[in-house]
Amino acid sequence: MLDTPADITPAKMRNYAMGLLTGRDYSRAELATKLVKRFDEHSAIDEVLQRLADEGLQSDVRFAEAFVRSRILRGHGLTRIRQDIRQKGIADELVGQTLDAADVNWMTLAREVAQRKFGQRQAADQRETAKRMRFLQYRGFSYDQIKYALAGCLDEQVGDGDFFD
Repeated sequence: MLDTPADITPAKMRNYAMGLLTGRDYSRAELATKLVKRFDEHSAIDEVLQRLADEGLQSDVRFAEAFVRSRILRGHGLTRIRQDIRQKGIADELVGQTLDAADVNWMTLAREVAQRKFGQRQAADQRETAKRMRFLQYRGFSYDQIKYALAGCLDEQVGDGDFFD
């Protein structure tokens, strides 16, 4: 049963938001969208969001760090992570800071993703090579990273197989 506008209070909005935040971190923009959808653009939404942020219950910095870490562990590249996190409403400046702090060797990560997906064997023909390139491009890796990953060669610049420097 939906609440009537008179029944909606900042306390109800806060409880709803806190319930969401117990499951996972949300960006401020995501949380605002959910509150607007649930409470019909109530005037107290911004106040509730600000209070949650002031109390440290919602943090875009914490969300961005967790998001970037999870996407790296899934084997996503820089381009894909940037695109996905922007859709969550995170500012470009914060995205850049978070990615810099992650300190990832993208070449090694691309190679490891390719090896997990395709194994050690080389592509049988040009068609299979193109398929592999499309897969890595979809994952968000640059052309140089894809070229390196598919060559499967070791380079002095790349570490011991750990993609976090």
